[in-house]
Amino acid sequence: MTSRLGLWLTAGATIGGILVAPYLQPPLVLTLITILIAAVLFLIRRTKYPAIALTVIALLYGTGFLSLFVFAGTLAIVVLGEVAFRLVSGGTMRSYLAYIAAAGIGSVFVMVYLGHATPFIPLMGVLVGVLLKSALQGRFDSLMIEHLGVAMTMFLFDELNFQVDLMLLLAAVIIAASLAYFSYRFRVADLSGLVSAAIVGILLIVFADVRWFLIMLTFLILGSACTRFRFDRKIEMGVAQSHGGVRGYFNVFANGLVAVAAAVSYGVFQDELFLALFLGSVASAAADTVASEIGVVGETPYLITTLERVPPGTNGGVTMVGEVAAVCAATVVGLVAFVLGVADLPLVIVCIAAGFVGTNVDSVVGATLENHGKIGNSGTNLVATLMGGLFAALFYL
Repeated sequence: MTSRLGLWLTAGATIGGILVAPYLQPPLVLTLITILIAAVLFLIRRTKYPAIALTVIALLYGTGFLSLFVFAGTLAIVVLGEVAFRLVSGGTMRSYLAYIAAAGIGSVFVMVYLGHATPFIPLMGVLVGVLLKSALQGRFDSLMIEHLGVAMTMFLFDELNFQVDLMLLLAAVIIAASLAYFSYRFRVADLSGLVSAAIVGILLIVFADVRWFLIMLTFLILGSACTRFRFDRKIEMGVAQSHGGVRGYFNVFANGLVAVAAAVSYGVFQDELFLALFLGSVASAAADTVASEIGVVGETPYLITTLERVPPGTNGGVTMVGEVAAVCAATVVGLVAFVLGVADLPLVIVCIAAGFVGTNVDSVVGATLENHGKIGNSGTNLVATLMGGLFAALFYL
């Protein structure tokens, strides 16, 4: 009972602080009050890390780096979301839905109260908050990272000042949420992967258009289908994807971060160069995934750096079947882009070549850096998609 009362008092104090915040001027007044509260929290067990985060974002607000909208929105999202998460008992999904609902209501309240007609910014704050919540469960510093992550996300999109049509944003949320739900429902992604996929989908639709999202969806379908290709055989060989091929946030961002950066850059600068970067990165992600999942059950692979035979599943191992599969996957991505009217035939050819380059960069990095423990699989995928995207952008120029 005492614990629940404390949570309600925390929520009430946060709301009260937001209500009086606009009247505490100059901003350093609110900063000093917040730091005093943080100092008290620092002395309480298990609240040291949140106190540190609170101090940091208060200082950023007091020095003019963060706006009141971002500062108050961060507190509303993280604190109210955390309170709801702890109050709701039952299954994990219920707790996360409560986090989203409370954080969403709190952020909308801040937006309306402070007169900001920018729902896209708090939306991204809520999604990043719940993503960090799901990814960092069990860590003592999770609340600190949540505070800083939400604040920096909202600050970034606030600074971009990108105007988003409300109906487009609503459509993006519905489409991305539907994809994320079915990915989770059919065990394509775990909870963190679900939220990551939603973030990627919304950013693609908002900053580019829905056709870019459909191109990324093509990669997701290809990858998921090929992951399940002869899955029992892969289990016997000991090369099957862990967790039954269910993707988490590491995998989503490793394969989609370059594409998202390209889409955001395209929305801001309206330069077709970023379309080439996007297509090259997606083609590389698709080519590498399909090559790995198809090639691993083919003939014995050769290490790409020495051409010696290696066991199936070895990082950097390549087969002729895998190389052909990679080109086919990149071709599918390119043709989908062409049919949707996103790319012309020369760009389709560049897209296919980028996929071939990206998957072989992945093999080289896997055979060298990954095999020596210098980089993980997600890092290898990120490098491969970046190189494939840069290859396409270079040829576009």
